[in-house]
Amino acid sequence: MKERAGPSGGEPPCYTLINFPSDVEQPSEMQLRNDLEKGDIKVKTEALKKVIFLILNGEKLPGLLMTVIRFLLPLQDHTIKKLLLIFWEIVPKTSPDGKLLHEMILVCDAYRKDLQHPNEFIRGSTLRFLCKLREPELLEPLMPAIRACLEHRHAYVRRNAILAIFTIYKNFDFLIPDAPEVVATVLEVEQDMATRRNSFLMLLQVDQKRALDYLSSCLDQIGNFGDILQLVIVELIYKVCHNSPSERTRFIRCIYNLLNSNSSAVRYEAAGTLVTLSTAPSAVKAAATCYIEIIVKESDNNVKLIVLERLAGLKEASTNDRVLEDLVMDILRILAAPDLEVRRKTLNLVLELLTSRTVTEAVIYLRKEVGRTHNSVEHDDTGKYRQLLVRTLHQCCVKFPDVAPSIIPVLTEFLSDTNELAASDVLLFMREAIQRFPHLTTIIIEKLLEVFPQMKSSKVLRSAIWILCEFSSSKEDIESVLTQIKACLDELPLTDSELRKAAGNESEESKDKTDNKPQEKSGASARLVTSDGTYATQSAFSMTQTKKKEDDIPSLRRFLIEGDFFIGAALSSSLAKMVRRLLVLNGSVPPAIKHKITAEAMYIMASVLRFGTSGIPTKAITSDDIDRIQLCIRVLGENNARVNSIYTEDCRKALALMLAEQAEFEATHSKTKKKKDVVVQPDDPIMFEQLISKNDMINGEDVFETSLSQAVGLNPKKDDTDFSSSKLSKVTQLTGFSDPVYAEAYINVNQFDIVLDVLLVNQTTDTLQNCTLELATRGELKLVERPQPIILGPSDFSNIRASIKVTSTENALIFGNIVYDVGGATSDRNVIMMNEIRIDIMDYILPASCTDVEFRQMWAEFEWENKVGVSTGIMDLHEYLQYLLKSTNMQCLTPEKALMGNCGFMAATLYAKSIFGEDALANLSIEKPVDTPNAPVSGHIRIRAKSQAMALSLGDKITLSQKKTITQSALAISAAARAAAAPAASTSSTAGED
Repeated sequence: MKERAGPSGGEPPCYTLINFPSDVEQPSEMQLRNDLEKGDIKVKTEALKKVIFLILNGEKLPGLLMTVIRFLLPLQDHTIKKLLLIFWEIVPKTSPDGKLLHEMILVCDAYRKDLQHPNEFIRGSTLRFLCKLREPELLEPLMPAIRACLEHRHAYVRRNAILAIFTIYKNFDFLIPDAPEVVATVLEVEQDMATRRNSFLMLLQVDQKRALDYLSSCLDQIGNFGDILQLVIVELIYKVCHNSPSERTRFIRCIYNLLNSNSSAVRYEAAGTLVTLSTAPSAVKAAATCYIEIIVKESDNNVKLIVLERLAGLKEASTNDRVLEDLVMDILRILAAPDLEVRRKTLNLVLELLTSRTVTEAVIYLRKEVGRTHNSVEHDDTGKYRQLLVRTLHQCCVKFPDVAPSIIPVLTEFLSDTNELAASDVLLFMREAIQRFPHLTTIIIEKLLEVFPQMKSSKVLRSAIWILCEFSSSKEDIESVLTQIKACLDELPLTDSELRKAAGNESEESKDKTDNKPQEKSGASARLVTSDGTYATQSAFSMTQTKKKEDDIPSLRRFLIEGDFFIGAALSSSLAKMVRRLLVLNGSVPPAIKHKITAEAMYIMASVLRFGTSGIPTKAITSDDIDRIQLCIRVLGENNARVNSIYTEDCRKALALMLAEQAEFEATHSKTKKKKDVVVQPDDPIMFEQLISKNDMINGEDVFETSLSQAVGLNPKKDDTDFSSSKLSKVTQLTGFSDPVYAEAYINVNQFDIVLDVLLVNQTTDTLQNCTLELATRGELKLVERPQPIILGPSDFSNIRASIKVTSTENALIFGNIVYDVGGATSDRNVIMMNEIRIDIMDYILPASCTDVEFRQMWAEFEWENKVGVSTGIMDLHEYLQYLLKSTNMQCLTPEKALMGNCGFMAATLYAKSIFGEDALANLSIEKPVDTPNAPVSGHIRIRAKSQAMALSLGDKITLSQKKTITQSALAISAAARAAAAPAASTSSTAGED
């Protein structure tokens, strides 16, 4: 861990974090001294733990320092020795004037003996402890013992000795000026891989020339090294080639060899380094192939997702497209992973890389994958995976229509599935395909008619009826559709047939009862023995009677018996549309056949209507369905030119317009980033590599340092989702300008972590000792690291960092105070209360998109709803919508053309997703009187989410943003009133002077 100190150097490095339970009573210093002096080993161990807890929480126990030295330091117990390492790390080692305490000389002598201890664990632990010391006075007497550990027989001691020398040389090089030579000598003769790794890492940081010399001498042996050493070698090669591009040809072959390492981590780093150092197609192909092999072979889903993101990032360079397009079939191997998110990202990547050369093979592979899902065990992700496959094949057909005939037969198998997710997407695909590609009409209608009797879902059956009736134009197709519909309705009329069946079943059952009474006694039943030893009788005849009765009912008839007459209304409307098209457009059909088809359609509608009002179904037909069926019968009975135009032309035009709008909406809100065209001006200079200086060739930044800075929050990643325009927008003032200590905090939100960078300024002429920033949280926040006390001199300042973990999307608070002592004063500690820091929910919410079907499904599933009233000063509907989108980071799913016009009201659906995977839905319903232009917008916003915190937090954010608009509108009105009153006042004063 790097040392993090403020301008005054007040914040010491921290390596140890130990949780202190707040419900434990704190012991007194006298009690601790007594336990340390007179207790046995167990009591002393517990007392030392309590001392460590108290010191970590800011307590000063200077009186116990000598007690620990006298009574604990000479002990040989391993547990106490480990605890003492923590104690000497955290205990203050200097006096208030900055000089080393005299007692530390005794500690230094004790650790010199531990460095010569025969137990290798004690030696190694002591060496690791010395890496954390920052006092050269303590380290100087120990240097001979540390050097001697380099020749110890045990590798554990040697590798820790290298680390200790590395740290000491980096901080205080005057203590061991010949460290690079010493470590280079050890590296040449060392056999332990961990020790060689530590030695090579030190040379990489302090003397790259020696590291390069060693690497050059063993280039042929790198494949036999351990993975920990290979990782350091990859880092060295990157840094050398980054600083000296002329060295690339020297080490690029080494990177190629490391792509075949046995360690996945080494191969991953080598592939990333290879594409950074070279843009050649062979290098990109080798790196992409390595990424694919890692994804396929690794079992951890998190690793798969990380590497998959890196693989998808390769296509951002325009020169890599052709290389990745040739690897589409290799990328499809990732679909063998069981995780749904991995499969989704893989299919999205494949869709972006598909070309006319590879689409045929990819479709064949996806067809096999579809067949594999039918034979797999059904679980929750199986249906969703089928839906992903259907959507992928749908997109393939849209981009490459030539493959549609081979896909349609495979997709029709989903229509008989009980899962509606995949079947609904199949019908959406068929609707779009039959509209865009008329030559596919025959095969689509044929396949739909084949699978029509096996459809088990009302929604799927309803959509299939609409497609068949909308696009069946020939006499043969219309007759086939009518025949299939009548077969699914079974015997007509429905009412009479159901009454006959009910009467016939009743008579048969009564007859069976009388006929089978003697047979049951004679032996048609089986005698069974129950668990308690008694006998039970079971008849085989009664077991199969009801099951056979349910299976014999066709699907369409069964839905009507259950009371689903919406499908009856949809059937009537579709039949009316199909028959009107036959009567108007097809003049070659004889009138007798036209009358026959019309009569059959009207007969079906009348039968459904009468059956709905008969009282036989489970649920009675609604008045809306009655009106709709009656209207369809009337349309078939009359010949109205306007109605004929609506049924035969306008419906098809509306479908084409809707599909065009959907395509435009998807293109606008597509997640894929459009690649920028490379524009080269005629007068742009040509860069010759041989004529470029070394400094100019160092293009870009060090990826290792950049990734490390982003991980610790020092250099946050800038992307399109970063809504903070500057650091000033994230600064919060914590105390007033007149307080003794002025404090302000910069809030750095880094995905799941919040880093508070607090600036403390001493505005007094006194020295503030033990100045502590005490923080507490409310909500789904957890303080990870408690800030350490610091000393602020007169007019001095310091920066303190605090890390906070975020576990959920919720508006949360951070509050606390600043506590300090004044040097030389005898009064109690001083406390300054700080302002609250509100963590904005918008830092975790990102715009997202989903389909209408997914939105309605989530809207029905989510149980938490928050209804927020619209109270704003904005007077325009579209302006309020844009303001709401900007305030909530949500995305409007309603097409822009549907929101055009000025009708006085607006309804829109909004959607967003948090970085934790939580969905947020919103429905906006606002209005404004058309005849009152100065009236503000009114209405309400309904928010739905899976968690209560998400719904409430988003509602609070909307309410808070609306208050700002009211305040701004009031200020604007008052300013306009003052501006209007100013000319009137000047006119009256001029008249008075005249």
